[in-house]
Formats: sequence, C-alpha cells, structure tokens
Amino acid sequence: MSATTSTTTGAAGHRPHRLAIGVLLGPFAALLLCVFVVPTLYAMYLSFFSTTHRGLGFGNAETAFAGIRNYAAVLDDPSFVRGVGITLLYAVVFIPVVVVGALVLALLFDSGVVWARRLCQTVLFVPHAVPGIIATVIWLYLYTPGISPVLKALGGADLEVNFLTLHMIVPSLVNIALWSGLGYTAVIFFAALRAIPQELIEAAAIDGAGPVRTALTIKLPLIRGTLATVAIFTTIGALQLFTEPMLLGKATPLIGPRFTPNMYIFDAAFTRNNYGLAAAASVLLLLICCALSYAVTRGTSYAPRSPRKVQP
Repeated sequence: MSATTSTTTGAAGHRPHRLAIGVLLGPFAALLLCVFVVPTLYAMYLSFFSTTHRGLGFGNAETAFAGIRNYAAVLDDPSFVRGVGITLLYAVVFIPVVVVGALVLALLFDSGVVWARRLCQTVLFVPHAVPGIIATVIWLYLYTPGISPVLKALGGADLEVNFLTLHMIVPSLVNIALWSGLGYTAVIFFAALRAIPQELIEAAAIDGAGPVRTALTIKLPLIRGTLATVAIFTTIGALQLFTEPMLLGKATPLIGPRFTPNMYIFDAAFTRNNYGLAAAASVLLLLICCALSYAVTRGTSYAPRSPRKVQP
C-alpha cells in the first residue's frame, strides 16, 4: 500500500516539471516545426517533381513526377559545382580566421592586457549591429575603383589594388564577413572565459604557469563546448553565403547569378521559375551543411575534456 502511494506521489510530483518543460519548449518546438521541419519536408517533396508548359511555354503548367532527374540536373550543372567549390574555399579561409582571431581577442580581453577593454569591445561589436546589406554596400563603395577613397589613397602611394579581380573576390568577401562577425564572436568567447572559476586561474599562477600556458592548458579546454558551438554555427553561416556576392555582382561581371549555391537556388526559383530544380539544390545544400557540421562536431570532440594539471 505504501509503495503504491509513494509511486503515485512521485508521478504526481513529476507532473509540474513536465508541464514546465512543455511550456518552455512548446514555442521553440512549434517555431522549429513551422520554419524548418515543414519547409524542409516540402522542399524534399517538391524536388521530385518538375513543371512543364505546353504550347511553346504559353500553355497551362503541368506538374509531373520527375524522380531524381532534378538532382541529376543540379549535380550535372557546372555552375552549381563551381559555386559549391567557391563556397567551400570561402569557408576554408573565413572559418579559421574568424574563430582564431576572435579567440585571440577574447583571451587578450580576459587577461586584462587590452587598455580600455569595454571601449574596445564596443567598437568591435558595433559592426555586427549594422545589417548585412548595408555593410556590403559600404564595402562595395570602398572596393569600387574611381570612387573609393581607400583605392585613391593606395594609388597615391603607388599601390595599385583592385579588390574585384578574379583572385581577390574571395578575400574581399571574407573581409566583409570578418568585419561583421569578428567582434560578435569575440564577445561570445569572452563571456565563456569570464565564466571560468577564478580559483583555477589563481591555482595555475601559483604553480608557476604564465599567461600563455594558462590559456592553453586551463582556459581553452574549459571553453571547448563554446568553441565547438561557434565553429558549427560559423560553418553553417559560411555555407549560406548570399548577400555579399549578390551585391558585389553589381560591380563586377566575375560574380554571376549562380556564383554560390544560395544564388543558384534563388536564380532557379525566381528567374527560371524551376521550383523543382531549386528544391533539389536546396536539399543538396542541406546535406552538405549537415555533413560539414558533423565533421566539425567530430573534430572538436577530440579536445581534452578537462584541463591538464599544470606542472611548476
């Protein structure tokens, strides 16, 4: 009798916790379902169909099952393959630069070496508050020959630089994204570093560890989770490259309407009105994002889970 009563009491005691969990997770689950799960499933469904028009394109539209023909067409399109390669090159350059650069800045802020730390943090964070379109327009003005004060100043010093040439397109895109995201990422790392118990830092100092050794053996292992999270979201953001090349394409013919996978999807859907092709390209891009995110997760999982003991 007592066992039954205790079991009933325990189940009743868990109900408020389950209710609280449901209330807190409910809005997120509904939003995730509406803006991600349902659109993803619909894109997968749409990718297996194609729409054709009879009568030289003026007849009624007819939708027919196409199987994997849309996927084959995307993978056989050199512009999509080239766009994936450009985006991967952009990611290979951008991700290490922004993660390592922001981590170094956060460690400098945390160590107290930087003078006027709050002012420096504010200055670094301000570019992130500028919308991506406006930031790209600003840099487009600075990149355009004939009107850019930066290029005029470099020309006065006998330095001829064109940021919109074939070999400078990717570095120019990286610079725009770095200008917008470096300070924001540094603030995330700095917040994680400030959460480290000060006793560990003091113990390392007593053991004779200097600032560099403390950073490598104490601080970095303790913010491994933050490093992994930032790396994953930075990877996903890099693969979604769209705004910067779309606007820079107005100033140079080297950036076409299918320069990146996202631009390819936009062109297929809203220029060529081929929604099945756009859906197939979207699904392929999702698979690439998932594969690279998994690779980043596996790569960061081998970091030490706890700081090593510092030897004097």
